[in-house]
Amino acid sequence: MKIAIFPGTFDPLTLGHIDLIKRGRALFDQLAVAVMTNTSKTPLFTIQERVEQIREATAGMDNVSVITTSGLTVKLMNKIGADYLMRGLRNTTDFQYERDIATMNKFLDHDVETVFFLADPQYQHLSSSLLKEVAISGGDISAYLPGKINEALEQRLKERQLKRATDD
Repeated sequence: MKIAIFPGTFDPLTLGHIDLIKRGRALFDQLAVAVMTNTSKTPLFTIQERVEQIREATAGMDNVSVITTSGLTVKLMNKIGADYLMRGLRNTTDFQYERDIATMNKFLDHDVETVFFLADPQYQHLSSSLLKEVAISGGDISAYLPGKINEALEQRLKERQLKRATDD
């Protein structure tokens, strides 16, 4: 059985992520979307909120599960019996970053195989960070997010604005 893990912060989950999940689930018997903590990022949504958002967005994809943990991805892979690490590449910067991570993961566990998916051209310019920045500045990013996640993002940004207004 081919089990893969697709780790990320997914804050928020984009249609680019959904595209990769759909493509990955067609290649692997089981695909675990792993909601991870990135210490260099400040998320808008809690891990539990992101897990629930992804579960809802992937409902009906019978070979996709959503999990979370902290720590090394390779340890999570060993825990669930995954041999494949799935990553998306949008550009050469992603490639260089992901190549280094793949090399380190191989050092940590020689059985880990990283599989790269080229991003669909319509999503190559997207990142969750970019979308959040545009949304914070009042831009409409609804074309790049699942509907309910877009609504949750809009609500979270309104809450932050209200909080700032009351703090001032």
